[in-house]
Amino acid sequence: MLLSTIPRTGAEIIAALQEVHRESVAYWATFSDAEFFARIGTAWSPAENVRHLSKSIRAVQQGLRLPPFVVKVVFGAPSGPARDYETIRTVYRDRLAQGASAGRFAPAPKPTAADPAAERRRIMRVHEASIADLTARIAKWSESDLDTRALPHPLLGKLSVREMLLFTVYHNTHHVANVQRLRAGGESQH
Repeated sequence: MLLSTIPRTGAEIIAALQEVHRESVAYWATFSDAEFFARIGTAWSPAENVRHLSKSIRAVQQGLRLPPFVVKVVFGAPSGPARDYETIRTVYRDRLAQGASAGRFAPAPKPTAADPAAERRRIMRVHEASIADLTARIAKWSESDLDTRALPHPLLGKLSVREMLLFTVYHNTHHVANVQRLRAGGESQH
């Protein structure tokens, strides 16, 4: 999944999140209900990937629910200037290559749903609502606040809010691409 443009500004990040969401929804729709809930080898199922993405987005939403001055008081300021999308992507890939895992953001095991189609619709509604809420919250932040406030990332440490949002864009593309590789018989990249 390639972005049409590499996001930099808050508005571009919003547009990228919406673009990635549209493309990923179309991709997830290519799976039957049985495939959507089936693990791919030892890797997560498509449903587990979507649940993981929603869970990680909710953590970012929680940070953005706070006013920018509170975020600065609670989490402090970034340690340096905001890095760009490509740099955040590279840093994340390097952490994965070193063995990092989803940890507490891994999807909790769930029993087989009595109605898989209804459960799938619920998972996708939650994911859509997560993206919609996140993009609405981003729109309320100034460009300056995106760079001068920080949020903690469990693998990458303290990130500026802009970096966290760029990570969120990449994270969504990463999971879709990972499932695409696995589905084609390739290896997982976590």
